[in-house]
Amino acid sequence: MTDTPDGGRDHGGRDDDVLLTAGQQRRAAREARRQAKDAAYEERLARKKSKDVQFWHGRQVIDAQGLAEAFPEPESPEYEPSMVRRRITHAVTLVLLLALVVAGVVLAGMVQRGELEIKFGFPKAAAPVASCPAETLDYPANKKVAVNVYNAGSLEGMATKVAAELKKRGYVVKAVANRTTEYSAPVVVVSGAAGHASAFNLQRNVAGSEYVQDGRKDASVDFIVTNTYTTLVEAPKVDQTPGRLSCPRLQPTTAPPSAKPTP
Repeated sequence: MTDTPDGGRDHGGRDDDVLLTAGQQRRAAREARRQAKDAAYEERLARKKSKDVQFWHGRQVIDAQGLAEAFPEPESPEYEPSMVRRRITHAVTLVLLLALVVAGVVLAGMVQRGELEIKFGFPKAAAPVASCPAETLDYPANKKVAVNVYNAGSLEGMATKVAAELKKRGYVVKAVANRTTEYSAPVVVVSGAAGHASAFNLQRNVAGSEYVQDGRKDASVDFIVTNTYTTLVEAPKVDQTPGRLSCPRLQPTTAPPSAKPTP
């Protein structure tokens, strides 16, 4: 190191240039950062003073168009009208089929529980006989009586209920269905000539019943329950002594005259 003519020290010439240049660069960098901060501050201040609706307190406001550009709607496929109609038709058909299945299950359950009776036509009844049988009849055993139980009242399930009670007493229950009758007795008992004894048995099991005879050939008996029916006579209290059929609307047949005793 040597003294220079101007009183400074010689650091080798080139070293001074390098040191001065580095210092200047640092100062220039600091100045540049300061100017950048000043410029940013001025820009924010200008935005705050600006009346442009795109900025609010120096921050940019995003409008609907900006949101739409940032988040575009997903593209949905477009179907032909014929395809849309087919899909609607298929959906409606499936709903109807499901409704039919549910209705069928509900009806089947009601029939099984006896809450609903399905009839496929009224039984064809023969013309009633105009006179009431007058013979005295013995009370046959319940197990020898074949009976069809019909509901002529407005209460659903009554035929099923009565049929179950008759089965408990040993009767042979055949048909169980609905039917109409013009009679108002609690129970209308109908049979042919061969079923007089069986009809007599059933009449003793319900108070106030009415007998009607028709032209059938077998010994079966129809037990028709109406709206005035209440209940059967208690089994132990059923009168099993011989007697006649009860036909309130019919005149009893004339009994054959007895032979006069010979003198």
